[in-house]
Amino acid sequence: MINAFVIHHGRLQQVTCDHPSDLASVSPVWVDLHSESEEERRWVEEAYNVKLPSRDEVTDIEASARYYEDDGGVLHIRTDFLLDDEEQSRNVPVAFVALKDLLISIHDEDLPVFRLVRMRARIRPGSVRDAMDVLLDLYSTDAEYSADSLEGVYAALEEVSKRVLGKNLTDADAAKALESIAAEEDLNGRIRRNVMDTRRAVSFLMRARMLKDEQYQEGKQILRDIESLDNHTAYLFDKINFLMDATIGFININQNKIIKIFSVAAVAFLPPTLIASIYGMNFQMMPELRWEVGYPFAIGLMILSAIAPFLYFRHRGWLD
Repeated sequence: MINAFVIHHGRLQQVTCDHPSDLASVSPVWVDLHSESEEERRWVEEAYNVKLPSRDEVTDIEASARYYEDDGGVLHIRTDFLLDDEEQSRNVPVAFVALKDLLISIHDEDLPVFRLVRMRARIRPGSVRDAMDVLLDLYSTDAEYSADSLEGVYAALEEVSKRVLGKNLTDADAAKALESIAAEEDLNGRIRRNVMDTRRAVSFLMRARMLKDEQYQEGKQILRDIESLDNHTAYLFDKINFLMDATIGFININQNKIIKIFSVAAVAFLPPTLIASIYGMNFQMMPELRWEVGYPFAIGLMILSAIAPFLYFRHRGWLD
């Protein structure tokens, strides 16, 4: 799918392009390729005389392949955008090709940041004036989206904290808590990776000297926002580690309680076992063998020898 966006009365207006002639009839500031076909890629390349990156090139992790300016003065940027949905959070790679007056974006998944930027640019006249405004607005909105996701992590960890630090944490509750903690740790890590990637991209734009003075100041503001998000992610990692250690500690306490019960039972049954062993010996000269009350005496003695340690342990509080 090819979506071209033009500036109309200060607002960003979308034009769907189903044919090469549609691209030739408009002068867009932004062309967004979403799950495009090879034919649609050729349309864009021929219309604007530019070489688009392949799908393998979009996922390159080397800095030299993610941020560079070619011989024609075209900027190539590869950035990961956060997609935080209910099923699974993930980082979606997006390729940007920035010409002098045109921004081309390539991605395989529909991103909430892109939808939000398009909506704001439609309802707020003057918020977007050229291609670089669109790109900076995407990065600024991405930082906002990451901040909203961090607030969700804070709320989720607060609920986990109430369960973990509450009373009577069972093993089943601890397992659910560990599952929630692991999910939030994964999301927090993806947010940190996302803002780190955004910082690198914005820094590259500022070094490329393609930004106007006002855009340069906006880039500096984005970097300040990202710096604050870094502090939040670092704090959340510490909180996650604390909750993880606390949950594992409570699991160990529950296991120690079980082991303690078995230890107490083993110690309590040692005297009855000793008595049964003594009277189970088959020596001829044992006076109790001909004693009429010998059997009930031995049974009673074993019961008393088992009850006495339990009473002692309870008195010492070792069974609590």
